[in-house]
Amino acid sequence: MKRSEILFGIVRIPLDMLAAFAALLLAYNLRAANIDLIPTLQLLTLQSNLPTPGYYLLHFALPATLAYVLVAAMLKLYALKTTLGPWREMNRVVIVSALWVVLIMAWFFLVQKQLFFSRILLIHATVFVTVFALVMRSCVFLLQRQLLCRGIGTRTVISCGGRELPSSMLAELHRDVRYRYRGHEKVNAGVAAKHRSEPIDLVLHSDPNPTSVSAIELIDYCRSHQIGYAFVPPVFTDVPHQLSISHLGLMPVLRFEPTPLDGWGRVIKRLLDLIFGLLFFVVLSPLLLLVALLVALTCGFPVLYVSTRVSQHGRTKIPLLKFRTMCRDADEKKQDLTHLSHRNDGPLFKIKHDPRVTPLGRMLRRFSIDELPQLLNVIAGHLSLIGPRPHLPEEVAKYTQSQRRVFTVRPGITGLAQISGRSNLPFEEEVKLDMRYIEEWSLGLDLWILWRTFFVVLFGRGAD
Repeated sequence: MKRSEILFGIVRIPLDMLAAFAALLLAYNLRAANIDLIPTLQLLTLQSNLPTPGYYLLHFALPATLAYVLVAAMLKLYALKTTLGPWREMNRVVIVSALWVVLIMAWFFLVQKQLFFSRILLIHATVFVTVFALVMRSCVFLLQRQLLCRGIGTRTVISCGGRELPSSMLAELHRDVRYRYRGHEKVNAGVAAKHRSEPIDLVLHSDPNPTSVSAIELIDYCRSHQIGYAFVPPVFTDVPHQLSISHLGLMPVLRFEPTPLDGWGRVIKRLLDLIFGLLFFVVLSPLLLLVALLVALTCGFPVLYVSTRVSQHGRTKIPLLKFRTMCRDADEKKQDLTHLSHRNDGPLFKIKHDPRVTPLGRMLRRFSIDELPQLLNVIAGHLSLIGPRPHLPEEVAKYTQSQRRVFTVRPGITGLAQISGRSNLPFEEEVKLDMRYIEEWSLGLDLWILWRTFFVVLFGRGAD
């Protein structure tokens, strides 16, 4: 570990203590002077139950300062080896302040059996400690960044093996100021020669093989010369963000998770589907009734068309609801129109200006109104609001093994592919976008796709 990393890791502790203590002192003085930080407006009444300054410092300010540091330590904000980016570290600081004030209130209410002597003092202290800690850590980060840009505290890295590092890893090594990449060596002798000319901090093994004598020699060399050793996983290199280290007993294993949409992510997504699905259904119910009436008057019954689609994991089938936009015998005519499909790049069947579509159906498709009944599928749990689009069983039967990865999650009404071109996208590009969504899912991504869907539907982009 670099000395500068140790120094900057340790210095964060007294700076946080200073931030907490200064925030508590400032909040006390403001409350004692009845200043509530709102210019030209005085809302506070005279405070009569503030403790004396000496009692406040000894019995509250000092213990509260120590508590802040302990909470920050529990959230690993004093790790000597820098692993968090600046924004993630700042987020942790805000979380620490929130947990700290909750801890103080719980102590007074549950242990002391009394309310805190000044609520506005506690609010001021929380705001001040957050601001002070953020400012101080930003200064530390900027100073450390400047030193790294000057080569102070950087880690010297080389790679070794029969193949080059993946391009994404090389780009990251060149971009990150914490590393100084010194090239690739094919054989172990090159690593030893470079280490003699310049101390190496880390060796990245590009093609590890536990049965290879060369690999074992490289590991032994790194261990005996106090050089860090890491290897590039021989599989799953296309989705490195889904790899994690877990343990079977004492044995570490490298584990692949197909999607973040597991555990709490799955629960949260289902709750949002129910909330937004019910909300949209209630808000759009007048439109749904109007469209149902128009379909019945112009095209006759049935109003809804039920299409069987393949669901999550590729094993079950779901009844996908749509407003009927085609003539009644559309399915029977499909075989005679196969040669007109403009989607010859994959298994999907799509026809530009499909002759089976009714005039009303063409307008409904133009603005994707025909898919609104699928909100019932969302409420029932057949679909999610956002996910890969479900396809017909005969289309799925033509999927390649890699294309079947889209069944990892529940299909959706809209998705990353739908806001990126819809029917205009080549099928392979659609699969890539669906896989990107599956592997990089987040709540923010879902909200962004929902927002973009509104504009895609409004302008009818890519609608067949």
